[in-house]
Amino acid sequence: MEDNNFFDRVYAIVRQIPYGKVTSYGAIAKALGTARSARMVGWAMNASHHLEDVPAHRVVNRNGLLTGKLHFDGTNLMQQLLENEGIVVIDNQIKDFKTVFWMPEVEQ
Repeated sequence: MEDNNFFDRVYAIVRQIPYGKVTSYGAIAKALGTARSARMVGWAMNASHHLEDVPAHRVVNRNGLLTGKLHFDGTNLMQQLLENEGIVVIDNQIKDFKTVFWMPEVEQ
């Protein structure tokens, strides 16, 4: 059973990721005060593809790998969307990950 409230809170953070920036599943989980729920953030991202206002392509793993790319239509859609925003991706890895990483604010 999915927690729609949790998913909605994830989507609210993902909508704040600035153009040309990325964040990680774990950073979102930490911002929600549920640091151990990175996998649930991943499930939320996988369920978000029908929501056009959720830039799921901006969420990657903690090392900058495009681990969610299999859930996008087309072979390299996630990479193409990131590259359209000026993010360089080489072998499914974001180049200069630390410089394009965005840390969400912790919910109060």
